[in-house]
Amino acid sequence: MGRIDTIVFDLGGVLVDWNPEYVYKTIFDKEEDMHWFFQNITTGDWNEEQDAGRSLAEGTALLVKQFPEHEANIRAFYGRWEEMLGGPIQETVDILHHLKYKTDYRLYALTNWSAETFPIALKRYDFLHWFEGIVVSGDEKTRKPFLPIYQTLLSRFNIDPATAVYTDDNVRNLHPAQELGLHTIHFQSPEQFKKDLLALGVDL
Repeated sequence: MGRIDTIVFDLGGVLVDWNPEYVYKTIFDKEEDMHWFFQNITTGDWNEEQDAGRSLAEGTALLVKQFPEHEANIRAFYGRWEEMLGGPIQETVDILHHLKYKTDYRLYALTNWSAETFPIALKRYDFLHWFEGIVVSGDEKTRKPFLPIYQTLLSRFNIDPATAVYTDDNVRNLHPAQELGLHTIHFQSPEQFKKDLLALGVDL
């Protein structure tokens, strides 16, 4: 194995705590009603279409047309989206800070994120400016786990997969990276992430 020289981060769930429950726990009295809403109305599949480039207005209008009785709660998803940002996952930010300022690793990010909401995160979190480059699914009109977005990352930034590692909290998103030859880490906690980086020979 060649020396790791590039580390690619997912953002949500790795560096940024994002959770729609922060909003919907203030809307629904019962957790089971909130989870029903996520499973049947504002589903993960629906949200990922906005991550892949569909406009927030179009995605919202589509659901309102399908479920007019839930209009107010549907509109809250993007109307109150900023409240879903819980803050940085500080221990991972600390690892990123060390890599940025104490080592010579190349640092990139690959994220499923709407092009319309990502500027909010860029403004809020200074550490998002520590990367040499970020591939945002909404800008690319595709998303993880589809292979083209990983190929875009590698080609745009001239990354050699044999000397790069990619971390993501969603195992599904690791498989295409592995297919392209990247080392991968399933992010479960900052402590485990650090341990797995050390196992790959990364200087921490």
